[in-house]
Amino acid sequence: MKNSAPPTTATGLDKMLAKVCVLCPVCRQARKKQRGVAFKMVQTVEVHLCPFCKAYERVHGRKSHEPASH
Repeated sequence: MKNSAPPTTATGLDKMLAKVCVLCPVCRQARKKQRGVAFKMVQTVEVHLCPFCKAYERVHGRKSHEPASH
């Protein structure tokens, strides 16, 4: 028997929370510049504290500080 968790899918709530991260000025700066204080802060906070960054990762499949694909 395997103890791995099933892959999570994005819910409606996840999509709403991820929208906050998309609009967040700190996260937007981190995605755009890829360096600086905002970038370091988002890298540190997203994993441990921010529910919006966690939802962003579930919805978009990448960390909230990673550049948006075009």
